[in-house]
Amino acid sequence: MPRIQGHPVPALFPDSGPVSVMLFGEAPGPRGADQSGLPFWGDGAGITVYRALAATHRVEVPAAAWEDWDGSRFKALALAPRLIGTALSNAYPACPTKDGEHFHAPSNRDLSSPANLARLVSELARASQGDASALRVIAFGKRAEWVLSRLEGAPPFELHALPHPSAQGLLQAAPGKGKGLRLEDLRAEWEARLRSLLDQDRPGPRPRTFA
Repeated sequence: MPRIQGHPVPALFPDSGPVSVMLFGEAPGPRGADQSGLPFWGDGAGITVYRALAATHRVEVPAAAWEDWDGSRFKALALAPRLIGTALSNAYPACPTKDGEHFHAPSNRDLSSPANLARLVSELARASQGDASALRVIAFGKRAEWVLSRLEGAPPFELHALPHPSAQGLLQAAPGKGKGLRLEDLRAEWEARLRSLLDQDRPGPRPRTFA
């Protein structure tokens, strides 16, 4: 695995037009966004996100990207997605590491620092421009949900939460910690849930709205 860069990865927005949905991961992955410089672009969890976005016509992905999903390769070949009505970011902007080799989840202190909170508010404000309805925000994982539910000063948004799409996140969220279940099936179920959230303002349990 390439050495972790640890550089901040900026949020990714469409070239033009309003944003109706914004997705937040926990932090850039060591093989994906940390190498490619684009949220979810190149790591194992990110491919599921982009499949759901592509299926709901919210992104255009270069055909060559599906052949070998790897952030370093994407950067070398200048491969990048084109978003439509959707923005992507992370609860923490850089791949957290203590030694440049191993990833560790962002801490409460990392997430709640004044600089990080200001960044999140700024990104949500940008995504909310040009759309009269409340922005739908989808958080992947407990850490992203935790910090987004505590933001102050952001424009109103509807917060939905899904488990983190990594293998560990899906297994921990599954009944019985995934015992007896196939990871492939858990990924398919997660992707279907994300596609439903992306596709429409569906009826059902009311999401939490933050103002």
